[in-house]
Amino acid sequence: MQTTDTSPAEGSAPEDGTPLKRAIGTKLMILFVIGDILGTGIYATTGKVAGKIGGALWVPFAIGFVVALLTAASYVELVGKYPRAAGAALYTQKAFKVPFLTFIIAFMVMCSGLSSASAAARAFSGDYLQEFVDIPPTLISILFILALASLALRGVSESVKTNVVLTLVELTGLVVILSIGAWAVVTGEGEPSRLGDFHTDGSGYALLTGVLGATALAFFAFVGFEDSVNMAEETKNPAHTFPRAIFLGVTVTGTVYVLVGFVSSLLVDYKVLETSSGPLLEVVKASGLDFPPKLFALIALFAVTNSALINIMMASRLCYGMANERILPRGMARVLPRRRTPIVGILFTTAIAVGLVSTGEIEGLGDTTAFLLLCVFAVVNVAVLVLRRDRVPHAHFRTPTALPVFGAITAVILASPLADRAADVYIRAGVLLAIGIGLWGVNKLVLRARGE
Repeated sequence: MQTTDTSPAEGSAPEDGTPLKRAIGTKLMILFVIGDILGTGIYATTGKVAGKIGGALWVPFAIGFVVALLTAASYVELVGKYPRAAGAALYTQKAFKVPFLTFIIAFMVMCSGLSSASAAARAFSGDYLQEFVDIPPTLISILFILALASLALRGVSESVKTNVVLTLVELTGLVVILSIGAWAVVTGEGEPSRLGDFHTDGSGYALLTGVLGATALAFFAFVGFEDSVNMAEETKNPAHTFPRAIFLGVTVTGTVYVLVGFVSSLLVDYKVLETSSGPLLEVVKASGLDFPPKLFALIALFAVTNSALINIMMASRLCYGMANERILPRGMARVLPRRRTPIVGILFTTAIAVGLVSTGEIEGLGDTTAFLLLCVFAVVNVAVLVLRRDRVPHAHFRTPTALPVFGAITAVILASPLADRAADVYIRAGVLLAIGIGLWGVNKLVLRARGE
């Protein structure tokens, strides 16, 4: 059930008493969700997905679309019940009341956002930028992260409005790809036989793990809708706004992704796509239309910029929410008085992003993002069922019980070794979790020293 006029009016106040500003309405949130999902995943990892599965590139995106919808339904119910900034960490704590688990989930979400921003930074400095200049990619990636952090410090209104502009630009790029595909179909160009080609090492079990591995990586393109719940304290009437924004955002982007997969495979051999960090640029170059490759490369740079900006924003809001819940020291909730932005959270998450940007390439960072979030999604889907016994005084959306059940099962399968992901993904995730456990211990000591 939804309501259009009943939800908590304000979020929890931070340590210094300055609440976040409610500045985001339904239309702006819809564009925010679409802009958050679109970007690095489809612009940069399409080729890597093709390398795992072959010409049937659209299949992993179609499966990922279904998995995303299952978990999105759980998030919509939970953010309607608890419209606060901490997201998955808040839901985990309310459902299981195990502080250590809450911290690990929160830390995994934060790290997933930062590894996603790092993947975007790597994509920015790759083949798309190389159409214009030849500059060391690591240096560009670091400067890129620092520039976006500066924008996030200016304020949520400025950041979200920038997101709207960048979203429209990246949508234009995908419309170009779809137009190229429509032209290819009309003129008989391309190779339709590739669309059903599964290039995996064998059949049966090998085919299953190949498809699951490609789907797990393709799922990176869908992450982002969960970021939006961390904007709950800056959204007008969240119980009404979020169901429309998340469901419409996932549906629009999922449809676009499947169609882009069709077009990419139709026009370009998967071996060419696999070797490129700018796979959609290869589609433009292979088309029969006279569309300037440099112009498309510029559009793609805007697209990956949008992804990184939103992830930097969301990670900082998560720090703010965790600090308010006493999962991190309360100082992390400090808000810049004039701009009313979480300054400490932004500085902290930016430092981690700068460190992560040198730990891997696009595929590894993207798969790390997907793995961490799939683990989180499994917990969130269980949490929504546990929290059915918790009643709230305002009306909100309620998802059919079967959806979170299937959502948890699919998330666990895609996070498991059945997905045939590289070992470095598990190693990177393990190191991040080890850091998180260390931070947990430090925070416990601080709280004990304060007598809390």
